[in-house]
Amino acid sequence: MGETIQLKAADGFNFSAYAAGPANASKGVVVVQEIFGVNHHIRDMADRFAALGYAVVAPALFDRAERNVELGYTPDDIGKGREYRMKLSDADVMKDIEAAANHLAGKKLGIVGYCFGGTVAWWGATRTTRFAASSCWYGGGIPGTKDERPNCPVQMHFGEKDASIPMSDVDAVRAAQPKAEIYVYAGAQHGFGCDERGSYSKPDYELAQERTVAFFAKNLG
Repeated sequence: MGETIQLKAADGFNFSAYAAGPANASKGVVVVQEIFGVNHHIRDMADRFAALGYAVVAPALFDRAERNVELGYTPDDIGKGREYRMKLSDADVMKDIEAAANHLAGKKLGIVGYCFGGTVAWWGATRTTRFAASSCWYGGGIPGTKDERPNCPVQMHFGEKDASIPMSDVDAVRAAQPKAEIYVYAGAQHGFGCDERGSYSKPDYELAQERTVAFFAKNLG
């Protein structure tokens, strides 16, 4: 199990993060939240990477809008999460991602994110040079920023039946980023990797996680 720590961004903003894994690890992972905060699911994902020997940090990106946000997956929670997301500037999000990377300074870093965090993981590849690998799970904002140039290897995971990311968008991303590893999971919906959602698909989660773990092992050493 991990612990809650405090980080400071370049603009002086102090915010919380969930940290797990061995502090003396040679490699680290930044785990990026969905629109539901650093909730049980995100802490659980962080713990899974920590169990593999990574030092892990999951920054609480919503602290700039409201502290201690931890939502579930009801329609009301989705609405609240979207409201918090709209209060964040993309630039501030990246300041907090950089701060998380700074906490893991000296380690070879990967970034993985889910939903909103899947988009942020893509930006971690394109808008910073801090990461050696980026794994993006169903990031709805990726199609809109698909022409950005990644600074590290990128892997993406999409559900074929994701109501918010049509396959035409995935095809456009594939065309714009021919070097990216892009996987589509037949019949899978948005959030298929979260075992606390109705859309959870255990076999698709396990395959996507296996691919992510292998991707990090290859690129982080």
